[in-house]
Amino acid sequence: MSATASPPAIFAEWIAALEARHLADLRVREVTRAVRALSLAYVEQRGSGVRGALDSAGKRAAFALFYAPLHFLTAHHIVRAVGAATPPPRTIVDLGCGTGAAGAGWALAAGGTPAVNGIDRHPWAIAEANWTYRQLGLRGRARAGDIARLPPLVAGTAVVAAFVLNELPVPARERLQARLLDAAARGVRILIIEPIARRLSPWWDDAALDVEAAGGRADEWRIAVDLPPPLDLLDKASGLDHRELTARSLYCSSRFG
Repeated sequence: MSATASPPAIFAEWIAALEARHLADLRVREVTRAVRALSLAYVEQRGSGVRGALDSAGKRAAFALFYAPLHFLTAHHIVRAVGAATPPPRTIVDLGCGTGAAGAGWALAAGGTPAVNGIDRHPWAIAEANWTYRQLGLRGRARAGDIARLPPLVAGTAVVAAFVLNELPVPARERLQARLLDAAARGVRILIIEPIARRLSPWWDDAALDVEAAGGRADEWRIAVDLPPPLDLLDKASGLDHRELTARSLYCSSRFG
């Protein structure tokens, strides 16, 4: 599905804050090398993904300054396109939240009123997510946890798992998917986002059939986007091309609680 991204006004302010935060002690050249390294890690190391490669200041800056805003734009657009922003969920649980981008994208698409509960295993990501929520004016808190173990979910809650299920071992992922579908049947909105490349998510077709059988939807996205200058600079310098963001998503909910 082709479309054009339209981020909220506060997105530009967040990008400026990210640039000041992560380029204070690093050169653009260092971050550019890290963007390329993370791109390779995500493509070639499917089991660990970018979260398994945050072992240097440059890579952490690249993830926060470059990949997180792309994830934000993707999630923000998908949430609006599938109608998941209305009515606003009371709480958004962001599984494998990273720097908080996907949960924040959903919260702002829903008017900025939902609280965001981020869960991640990486201490740096947790701290960065809490900073993200503050910068974007959201009520949010990230904490350490195992994403395969869902917290209690009630109707009116939303759950997003963005670019993270493909990093789980098969048994853990299958158990989590089953629990998410069960939660959707009880009025919890469920959104799963993964890369569009099929080889990165070989389980996708089966998961899509399960979601569609439960009354949900499966989509592929091609989203035109004008990157702000800091992202555009890193994109071009890294030899990448994100004038169009691509992803696939699964969205499921019965009745909103």
